Amino acid sequence: QAQLVESGGGSVQAGGSLTLSCWASRRAFTAPDMGWFRQAPGREREFVAAITWNGANTNYGNSVKGRFTVSIGSAQSTIDLHMNSLRPDDTAVYYCVVGRLDKSGAYHPVSWGQGTQVTVSS
Repeated sequence: QAQLVESGGGSVQAGGSLTLSCWASRRAFTAPDMGWFRQAPGREREFVAAITWNGANTNYGNSVKGRFTVSIGSAQSTIDLHMNSLRPDDTAVYYCVVGRLDKSGAYHPVSWGQGTQVTVSS
């Protein structure tokens, strides 16, 4: 099973930006794509973004489209999540995942990181 390590969480004011990074120790042939989910207190876990292993395809949750960008990181087996125009309702624990992004755009997570807290104040 892959080990996933997230970094970059923290606190920011509304309208600000943060970048999260994630490193994966390994990715299976059947689950090579990486992504992000988030969970706010009292709410269900929500898909945020995913990217294929080669960076060719991405997909985003409706609530973050146009504000967040997922990209292949500069280091091997890493991805970054660039979050702009942050809002208080973006406050959540953000989880890095490995899994598979299928042709329909649906993402199927397999392994999860421990999560990193993002807090956006108004």
